[in-house]
Amino acid sequence: MNNSFDCIIVGSGHAGCSAALSAAQHGCQKVLVIDKCPKEWAGGNGYFTAGAHRTVHNGLQDILPVVSNVSPEKADTIDMEPYTKDDFTGDIMRLSNNRSDPDIVRAVVDGSREAIQWLKDYVGIPFILSFHRQAYEVNGRQKFWGGMVLSVDDGGKGLIAAHHSALARSGIEVWYECPAIDLLHHDGAVVGVLVSKDGKPLELRSKSVILATGGFEASQDLRRQYLGETWGAARVRGTPYNTGDGLSLAQKVGALIQPPLSAFPEAGCHSTCWDYNAPLAHGNRAISNQYTKSGYPLGIMVNSAGNRFVDEGEDFRNYTYAKFGRKILEQEGGMAIQIYDAKVISWLRKEEYADDVVGKIWGDTLEELAEKLREKGLKDKTQFLDTIGAFNEAVRARQAETPDLKWDPSVKDGVSTGKALPLPKSNWALPIDTAPFLAVRVACGITFTFGGLAIDPETAGVLKDAPGKEPMKGLFCTGELVGGLFYGNYPGGSGLTAGAVFGRKAGKEAARLAGY
Repeated sequence: MNNSFDCIIVGSGHAGCSAALSAAQHGCQKVLVIDKCPKEWAGGNGYFTAGAHRTVHNGLQDILPVVSNVSPEKADTIDMEPYTKDDFTGDIMRLSNNRSDPDIVRAVVDGSREAIQWLKDYVGIPFILSFHRQAYEVNGRQKFWGGMVLSVDDGGKGLIAAHHSALARSGIEVWYECPAIDLLHHDGAVVGVLVSKDGKPLELRSKSVILATGGFEASQDLRRQYLGETWGAARVRGTPYNTGDGLSLAQKVGALIQPPLSAFPEAGCHSTCWDYNAPLAHGNRAISNQYTKSGYPLGIMVNSAGNRFVDEGEDFRNYTYAKFGRKILEQEGGMAIQIYDAKVISWLRKEEYADDVVGKIWGDTLEELAEKLREKGLKDKTQFLDTIGAFNEAVRARQAETPDLKWDPSVKDGVSTGKALPLPKSNWALPIDTAPFLAVRVACGITFTFGGLAIDPETAGVLKDAPGKEPMKGLFCTGELVGGLFYGNYPGGSGLTAGAVFGRKAGKEAARLAGY
């Protein structure tokens, strides 16, 4: 066996595949992808996504050549505003309270549109417009909202299938059940990887190593250590194999962590409203992202005491879902209940709320619904009914004050509870008063952790934890392992885009190091 390669990528997900394909495109002849998971778990967290990619664009005509699901007749019914570099940058910085590294953000934003085109043209990703997730039909028009318009046919499953087909076309080997044990380090440079192959240690030599191992969200122990004890109870949305390997491997060779480990609780993670009945330790590869329960802007959420605890209409769903999981985790029992009435039930996404996907609790009256919920964890029926009563009263009073405002889920409509409640609902507030009534139990699903390795934004080279913070020769990073990009919250769809942007940079730089 020849154990020398031009480039080795650790991780078989979207970011790792992007890096491998970029390395091959730029001339690397021998590219190897390794992953500790078995083949049936290939694809990392990317497999469990909806395939959402956020990108700068100039409006519908700029996006149409990228997608395959829009006929000319359909295009005539679409309303889509351009999404500028300032919009994208502003969204990341706004949601992080300006804590994100501006140079890392700039690299993602500036490289987003080119990365999307590359994914389509070179990799063969089957992009579609995300009608069901990011548009509502209002007065016969498909109105896109929240700045994010692209998805992938068959979601994360389609994304990873396209990547792995491209790997095969490019002659790139993938070794499964091959964990990286250590980075080989010589004279200040990374020169390969020590792996476990067929149960035996094996040294693999390479001009460069690209870490695309994801975060540590699948390790209950590391979640407790770095994020706090409460996080031990979170449900893992995706792969069970993201257990912090890249972080520990890079630390051993002197990589810089961003932010410092002590600040990881503040940096936080992507966590969302997840089906209460979902598995605890890993996602379901059949149901996948359908366990998401993102309909809360259309109704309200209460905890087991019967109290609301978030402003469900604070912003568009794709600007709030990555942080509301944490709010659910903070509630007693780590559980919340979403409440909807007949006026909005038809607006819920069928992928997430179909009868065969989620456990539904129905009531012909709110009293009946409350009684049934007592068997599902609701501890205070009276408070539950009082909460909905006060909410309805506030909504109706506000409607009387602002009769010209019309409910419209495709815009921030200002239809609210006004100032009558200590915790308002700022948009999309309708009284919950029309039978039948629906309740769905949700928990916190953790997607990925935000702290990681500091990188050079131009090359994706991992920085040294030393004066000058120079890139370490031969070591690169992409995907969810990159630190400094997200803090506390993030705009939906930007994670996959960042993985492609930095994967392309890392692959190109790896080819340069290999002499191509």
